[in-house]
Amino acid sequence: MRQRPEIRRRRARCAPPQGVPELLARIYAHRGLGDEAETDLSLGALLPVQQLTGADEAARLLADVLESDGRILVAGDFDADGATASALAVRGLKALGASDVHYLVPDRFAFGYGLSPELVAVAAARDPDLIVTVDNGISSIEGVKAAREAGIRVLVTDHHLPGAVLPAADAIVNPNLPGNGFPSRHLAGVGVMFYVLAALRSELRERGWFARRGLTEPNLARWLDLVALGTVADVVSLDRNNRILVEQGL
Repeated sequence: MRQRPEIRRRRARCAPPQGVPELLARIYAHRGLGDEAETDLSLGALLPVQQLTGADEAARLLADVLESDGRILVAGDFDADGATASALAVRGLKALGASDVHYLVPDRFAFGYGLSPELVAVAAARDPDLIVTVDNGISSIEGVKAAREAGIRVLVTDHHLPGAVLPAADAIVNPNLPGNGFPSRHLAGVGVMFYVLAALRSELRERGWFARRGLTEPNLARWLDLVALGTVADVVSLDRNNRILVEQGL
């Protein structure tokens, strides 16, 4: 069987591990593996959260709200990625010590997609201090504006491609933002939220939050099943980082 030139080049760069059969070596090459180390799908091989632009800023914003016992409203989406991202956000924030967390999954036919002004009106009735969008928000220019005018801070976590204008949120985390050098641009919305929680845990640790509150730091890996489900269901590209999240979640 003839091999495409890029496959031959990939195989030339990557000597298969000792004892790996020829067929498996071919499969590695066809899967885009250019280095033996890329077969490592352990959690330790995940890209560090420090590389995701905006994650630190989001963590500081969330930590400030937690320390003031503020109310957080998670604004999700109805598909599998949005649902798992919402569940992850609510469970993770509560485990990290948030005392007042709620969620809202809008009906697209009634409120449109994302954080629309109509949805903000519903959210404002719940008197949140912070709205956290998951799997949406990067195109919600008017909705974020309405929230800010109502005195509500907004954290946008999303993975969809941004437009020419970004929402005026207090913080945005999206691997596809211009200038974001995060190597895994195919994170699903639930994957982005997983990284935000990891950044928040680090921020709270530095602030001495867990010691002051008598809390045990949660192991975020306990929710990797949600991350895996949302990642697979959203049919995002399984680059190495996503493969790790799915492998560990399954």
